[in-house]
Amino acid sequence: MSASRILLACLWLSLGVALAPARAQTAPDGDVIGLWYYETSFPVGLEGELTLTRRGDRWRGEIGGVSAEGVAQGRVVRLDFAGDGAVLRGYLDERGRLERAYWARREMTHDPRFPEGAAQAYAGPLNLRGEGANRWRATVEPLEDPLTLYLNIYRDAGGVLRAAIRNPEHNRHGPAMQLFVSRDGPTLRLGAAAEPGDLDLSATLMAEPERITMYWQGVNRFVTFTRATPQQAALFTARPRDEPRYVYRQPQDVGDGWQIARARDLGVDEAGLARAVHWITDIDPSARRGWMIHSMAVAYRGRLILDEYFYGYDAATPHDMRSASKALSSVTLGAVMMEGGAITPDTPLTRVMAPFGPFANPDPRKDRILVRHALTHTTGLACDDAFEEPLSPGNESVMQTQREEPNWWRFMLNLPMAHEPGERYAYCSGGINLAGGALTMATGEWLPALFDRTIARRLQFQRYYWNLMPNGEGYVGGGAFVRTRDFLKIGQAYLDGGVWNGQRIATEAYVRDALAPHEPITPETTGLALDQFQNFYYPGAPGEGLGWHNLWVQSGEQRYPAHFTNGNGGQLLLIVPQFDLVVMFTAGNYRTGLWNLERDAIVGDIIIPALNRGAIAPR
Repeated sequence: MSASRILLACLWLSLGVALAPARAQTAPDGDVIGLWYYETSFPVGLEGELTLTRRGDRWRGEIGGVSAEGVAQGRVVRLDFAGDGAVLRGYLDERGRLERAYWARREMTHDPRFPEGAAQAYAGPLNLRGEGANRWRATVEPLEDPLTLYLNIYRDAGGVLRAAIRNPEHNRHGPAMQLFVSRDGPTLRLGAAAEPGDLDLSATLMAEPERITMYWQGVNRFVTFTRATPQQAALFTARPRDEPRYVYRQPQDVGDGWQIARARDLGVDEAGLARAVHWITDIDPSARRGWMIHSMAVAYRGRLILDEYFYGYDAATPHDMRSASKALSSVTLGAVMMEGGAITPDTPLTRVMAPFGPFANPDPRKDRILVRHALTHTTGLACDDAFEEPLSPGNESVMQTQREEPNWWRFMLNLPMAHEPGERYAYCSGGINLAGGALTMATGEWLPALFDRTIARRLQFQRYYWNLMPNGEGYVGGGAFVRTRDFLKIGQAYLDGGVWNGQRIATEAYVRDALAPHEPITPETTGLALDQFQNFYYPGAPGEGLGWHNLWVQSGEQRYPAHFTNGNGGQLLLIVPQFDLVVMFTAGNYRTGLWNLERDAIVGDIIIPALNRGAIAPR
């Protein structure tokens, strides 16, 4: 969803705290050392059992004592539950029967964690159950909105009192990943340096019951930590500390379409795969560079051979894919083209988006922007997400914080042109989102429903959520929540030329085109000096694909070509064709710069050496 600028803008600030006095210290810091825990969640609207009924041309929905009514428009019925802002969209077949439906949770603008409007609305498919003629039921599970904080206070090897604050959902960690702790009786100072500074956090240790309270700017409120219970403490580390050392195990068959195999049956060194898991579980989450990976899944020769989860995540948990979900724009385009839809990479954007015009800042270069330019970050619009300061007019943070234009497609096309389309590469979330607008306008389908019909159902996706713009249309600039095993299927289908379990989602020709390098990313195409360029991009890397990136995996002295899509915090889907290998990681390393390190450190150094390096036998 949100680009790094939005995340960085939410850095914690400190405020002084004056609270009731605590008990006297009974031992040198013994009353403060340990693991402390805080959790809360924010309301996400209606949830539970939903009943849908039809009487003639009238539709009615009831959930949690709230009802809504509506009339189908063509083959779409929409019910607005005004009190909680939820929307149901139902789709009828050619005989007028309800065949699928989606629940859209409202935008969380009141959530104090998101002062910039980053908490978008989310839509997810419903599992409809027929109950006789003209009556259906479904269980509504809107995307949750939790906040979990751990505070670990300890003495380091040198005897210095330290602290680490960890937040699994967003990696908000205070003024630094490791904090110095000093105290004056019950008052604690937590700072990035040993000496007081402007960003220090001030807290108070209290007794009866034992707790630590501080003002947390990120939620605009006081938060109270209590001693972590054994159950809570088990989720602070990648795996519970009292759990036996991991030994390789075959993934579970959960009925989601994956062919499961034991690694050794495919000639893979299971001890090597176990070392990859140990690499993750051995990381100290309180370390200065705590590298928190939430999941790792490996498919080899078309079979799932590893599927492991950490920090309380599991196979059923949809994870925030951040910008890795930008690839869904290209994947959906391939499916629409296969169906014969009136859109290709060479479709002019302003032509298909003309109903939203006329656009501000008229410029003949706008008419030369093609869908492929949106997919390769080369629209030429005044947009660049890479830099914190100064923000470009089309930066994702600017787009998402402004409230004047809820239609972000129009917002982008109203921007001035900075370059000729195809001339300059500038990473732009709002730009690739224009591909989603083109798909919506060319097909006449709501983007989440279009993706669900053409991709998710064919790939046997389980629970997932697609984020929405303020006007209710689908956003494809990043931020969809998808299960690790489901996102891995996209990589497997593209490795196999557009086919998953016999279901084709794109032509083989389109897959080759989408993954092939199109736009070079160089100091010249980015307009950056070499030293700046090296801070953001990879010198010598192959060019940008259509919604996909191209790079290599370093394994020993060899480099192997790879296709990937990645997102803030360490979301990474990696395809390595030479080894018939697809790997998926999710992670919570926001704000740390620990992105894509898994590609070489785990895939290159551990997983590839564990594979059968001989000739690949037929599947």
